[in-house]
Amino acid sequence: MTRNRLILLAAIAVSFFAYTKVMARIGSGSPPPDAPLEQQADLIRVYKSERRMVLLRGDIPVSSYRISLGSAADEGPKQREGDEKTPEGRYEIDWRNPRSMAHLSLHISYPSLADRQNAELKGYAPGGDIMIHGLPNGWGLVQNVHRLWDWTDGCIAVTDQEMRDIWARVPDHTPIEIVP
Repeated sequence: MTRNRLILLAAIAVSFFAYTKVMARIGSGSPPPDAPLEQQADLIRVYKSERRMVLLRGDIPVSSYRISLGSAADEGPKQREGDEKTPEGRYEIDWRNPRSMAHLSLHISYPSLADRQNAELKGYAPGGDIMIHGLPNGWGLVQNVHRLWDWTDGCIAVTDQEMRDIWARVPDHTPIEIVP
């Protein structure tokens, strides 16, 4: 490869990195209002092997989404920081971030006490900051292409429009079950 091509590729890589950093600071914009109570979920169920997330009210699905997961999601549940696996188990949505580096985000209460104890027994930190989120800010044009591979560090990713719908339908403290 010629020197000029290397310089061009480096400039493109730096531009993408800088664009992402700037867009992360700009944020997601205003979050949507809450959906009417009868349209809100009281349980989220994630089927990792199917790359599908379902919002339920009682036993009735109110919405379903195709998802991307952690890049090592098929290798079992999250066990430690940096393993790029998506957790498995029962958690809850314990807080939300309207100014996330990705388009809106809902925090999953991983690690549980059992997750922390398991990681500590093995000499690892359990990790954290596992979210349901849209695409990185400024990358919304990618839309459904992001589903071609698992690209997160253990999070659950959807399109920006889907994230707006999820944000409106999922109140804080909604339980989430993540199954293999």
